[in-house]
Amino acid sequence: MSGKRIQAKHKIDRRMGANIWGRAKSPFNTRKTAPGMHGANRRGKMSDYGLQLMAKQKLKGYYGNIGEKQFRRYYKEADRLKGDTGENLIGLLERRLDAVIYRAKFVPTVFAARQFVNHKHILVNGKVVNVPSYLVQEGDVIEVRESSRQVPMVIEAQQSAEREHVEYIDVDEKAFKATFLRAPKLEDVPYAVQMEPNLIVEFYSR
Repeated sequence: MSGKRIQAKHKIDRRMGANIWGRAKSPFNTRKTAPGMHGANRRGKMSDYGLQLMAKQKLKGYYGNIGEKQFRRYYKEADRLKGDTGENLIGLLERRLDAVIYRAKFVPTVFAARQFVNHKHILVNGKVVNVPSYLVQEGDVIEVRESSRQVPMVIEAQQSAEREHVEYIDVDEKAFKATFLRAPKLEDVPYAVQMEPNLIVEFYSR
């Protein structure tokens, strides 16, 4: 992973005012200010709009800094589906292929997950899929290609004690396989910080 991307990732942490992935190396563990010259002065009381915007940026940032156009598409789809729009939004984001392989601990970070999928290291139901935003379905089997299983970051991710596996993905570590069982609810997702999809719904409903 390049130094530039690591810096970008840590900048997101500081801009959000939180260690959003719960990683031990986040600079937010020591520097509580936003990045940039005026960061120290920017932590006043926020308006409703500011809180809604921050909630949106935090969720977009968490999934590897998803672009606004794509994120808005997820929101529209979540709104179209039955049930709670905020919950649906979380369910859609967790169905992204890069999110699934991050949750399965095949890779150490969401940024690495995107790169890993792009480089054709992942099979879905036996076929190569190289689109990080590909939405997996219930019952889909996601696996690391045999030729990619000794990639150092895969070994590092599997040995990491920093993250637990989740209930909505069944992982067979030895076989480098994961079965997506269901789209999760907000409470099922192990976010390191509080995510507020309800504020995002308010943001787009303005």
